[in-house]
Amino acid sequence: MSALPKIKIGIVGATGYTGVELLRLLAGHPHAEVTAITSRGEAGIHIADYFPNLRHVYDLHFQTPDEAGLENCDVVFFATPHGVAMQDAPALLEKGVRVIDLSADYRLQDVPVWEHWYKHTHSSTETLKEAVYGLCEMNRDAIAQARLIAVPGCYPTCVSLALLPLLKAGVLQEGMPLIADCKSGVSGAGRKASVGTLFCEAGDNFKAYGVAGHRHLPEIKQTINRLQAGIADGFVFVPHLTPMIRGMHATTYVHLKNGTDPLALLNNFYRESPFVDVMPYGSTPETRSVRGANICRISVQQAPESDLWILMSVQDNLVKGAAGQAIQNMNIMYNLSETAGLQNTPLLP
Repeated sequence: MSALPKIKIGIVGATGYTGVELLRLLAGHPHAEVTAITSRGEAGIHIADYFPNLRHVYDLHFQTPDEAGLENCDVVFFATPHGVAMQDAPALLEKGVRVIDLSADYRLQDVPVWEHWYKHTHSSTETLKEAVYGLCEMNRDAIAQARLIAVPGCYPTCVSLALLPLLKAGVLQEGMPLIADCKSGVSGAGRKASVGTLFCEAGDNFKAYGVAGHRHLPEIKQTINRLQAGIADGFVFVPHLTPMIRGMHATTYVHLKNGTDPLALLNNFYRESPFVDVMPYGSTPETRSVRGANICRISVQQAPESDLWILMSVQDNLVKGAAGQAIQNMNIMYNLSETAGLQNTPLLP
């Protein structure tokens, strides 16, 4: 049997944390070949001089997007700030290149809502219509046929995976609050200069942020609305910044219809999902148990002397919450094993 040809890959905005995570994971992918990495600010610099962990792994230099020959790639990942992919993706799609966007440009189908939250005019509304939301465990069939994938945000992934089986079954009580209390490591803020993520500011500290409104709120509500009408009206989302580099924990409080067995629903729904681990009843998943791996671990408990159920989910925000999930989408798009290049074991300690 002849070997499958390598998928030629370009990464736009490869100097950020999701960019280097894509590079790390794709280095071990049996069917992937990264042929182009772009950065306007670092053009001409060898990858090993910028990311020393990739020394002797790649022999590539950063190029500007115009010089990189992205049109010769099979698929291009955008690991860029919001507003970049919507400018460049349409031309690539016209040339037959598939696009996997890790920014928020194509996540929200409601353009006015997107413009309200991102304070930017959406310039790619026609292309947006064909974008598939890349939550793999929800949209496998659509992803397999897609040309353009919108990779979900890290918080929406962590929250939605815990809720997805319950929403699909329609067992959440309407008219009751649905609360997601979430925590993330500082890498979720990206690789940019910011006072709030300096070591002296974020270390030995814990705080909520975005309480009055976080950009991932409408994204989570979009998923909830699609799966169980009326539930999103009571949704509350509060993110927190924790003094760790990577990792995410979502604690979601739900009211379920009488007779619901949430653990059974979770186990049944994810029985063929290689990257969702449903833990035994009463477990408490830890962020360190998923560090560096494309895994979301979920557990469920009932609050004592209460009808309230508590869903707990953990993931590495840079892997299952970003780069790993992006590669998982690519695997589905190309009819590869969903686990290709993503079978690494989590790191401990």
